[in-house]
Amino acid sequence: MDKDTGHRREVPMNHLFDGGPLNVYDQKIANLSAGAPGPDLLAESARRFQEATEERIKHELKNSAFLFQYGPSIGTTEFRETLASFLSEGYRREVNKSDLVQTSGATNGLHLILSTLVDLTGVIFVDEYTYMIALETISQFNTMKLVPVPLDEDGPNVTTLKTLIDQHRFEAGKGKLFWGVYYTIPTFHNPTGIVFSEEKCQQLIKLARETDILIACDDVYNLLHYDDPSAAPPKRLFAYDIADLGRVDGWRGNVISNGSFSKILSPGIRLGWMECPPRCVEAFRESGVLKSGGAANNYTAGIVSTLIQMGLAKRQLKHYSVHYSARLQAMAETLENHLPRECSFHKPKGGYFVWIRFPPHIDCEEFNRYSTEKYSVTGIPGTRFSFSGEARNYIRLTFAFHEPAYLRRSVRIFCQAAQDYLAIAASSTP
Repeated sequence: MDKDTGHRREVPMNHLFDGGPLNVYDQKIANLSAGAPGPDLLAESARRFQEATEERIKHELKNSAFLFQYGPSIGTTEFRETLASFLSEGYRREVNKSDLVQTSGATNGLHLILSTLVDLTGVIFVDEYTYMIALETISQFNTMKLVPVPLDEDGPNVTTLKTLIDQHRFEAGKGKLFWGVYYTIPTFHNPTGIVFSEEKCQQLIKLARETDILIACDDVYNLLHYDDPSAAPPKRLFAYDIADLGRVDGWRGNVISNGSFSKILSPGIRLGWMECPPRCVEAFRESGVLKSGGAANNYTAGIVSTLIQMGLAKRQLKHYSVHYSARLQAMAETLENHLPRECSFHKPKGGYFVWIRFPPHIDCEEFNRYSTEKYSVTGIPGTRFSFSGEARNYIRLTFAFHEPAYLRRSVRIFCQAAQDYLAIAASSTP
C-alpha cells in the first residue's frame, strides 16, 4: 500500500535494477551503477547450480530429506565445515567451522549484528564514505546514534575514531555484548576501492580491545582480487584479531567478518555467513529469530555445500574473477586515456568499484543528471555514500555488470560528458 494514500500499489519488476528509466538490462542508457554480476556471468552460475541441485536432490531422497527440515540456528555442521574449507583455501588462512554463523546475505548479517549484539541505544561508527544501503539499514535502528569517521587513503583516521569512541562511550545494557560498533569495509572498500593497511588494521584491533567495541566488517569482496590471482588476497581484519589468539590471556574477540555469496556465486540465492568470536557465536545460537527460522536459508546452504564439494563453486569464483579483472582493465584503461586531467582515480586491485574525484567545485549530483540526460550514461554521486553529505565532488562507477567492449564505449562517453561539463562550469565561473 502507498503509505500516504492507503491505496494498494504494485510496481512490476523482474529484478532489483529495472525500476524507473535506469534498467541496467536496457542498454539505451549506460547504467554504470549496478553492483551485481552481469547476465552472462549469472548464466554460467545457473548451469552450475543446476548440476549441484540435481546431485543434492538425489542425496536427499536417499537420506530422509533433512535439507527440507528446519536447520540448526547457526547452520548445519556440513555447511559450516564445507564453507570453512572453501574459505580457508580462498583466504590462504585457516577458517574454523565453529566460528561460522549462516545468514541470508551480508545485509541480513548486519541486521542480526545490530539487533542481537549491540545496545539499542548504542553508537554506530561508519566511514565518512560507505556502502549506501548499509546506511539505510543502519538508519532503521533509529534509537542508535550514527557517527561518521574520517577516511584516509589506507583506512580510517584511527586517532579521530579513538576520540569519538571516548566521547560517546557508555556501559551496554543488560543482555547486550557491545555498547558500540564500527561498521566498515576493510578490503576493496565500497565505494573507494581501498584496502586498509596492515598498520591501520593493527591499530583498529588494539583500539577495539581497549574500548570493547565491535568491528563489523563487510567482507563481500575479499576473494575478488585481480592484481596477482596466484597470491593470497589481503588479510581480513578478523585474522588480525585471532593472530595472537594463543598468546592473549582471556581473548574475547572484537571483530566479525560478514561475508556473502552474492558477488562470487549469485545474489539471488540469498546466502552468506558471519565469521565470529565465540561469545558472538553463542549469542547468535540463542537468537530467537534464527531459532524460529531454523537457520537462514537452510535449503540453499545445502545446495551450496554440494556445489563446493563438487568443485563447482571454486570454478565459478575463478570464472567471475577472470571476467571482473578484464572488465576492470577495460574501465581503467579508458579512464586513463580519456578522463579529463582535472579529474583523478586510483585503479583498485579488486572488488567492484572505481571512485572518481572531480575538482572540489563540481557537484557530481548535478553532473550525473547532466550526463544521464545529455549522454545517456550514469553512475552514483558520492553524496549517496555519505551520512553527512560529504564526497560531493566524487562519483562511483561499477565495472562488474557489463562486458569489456560495452564498458570501453560507455566510459569513453562518460569521459566526454565530464570534459564538456567541466568546460560549461568553467565558462560560467565569474
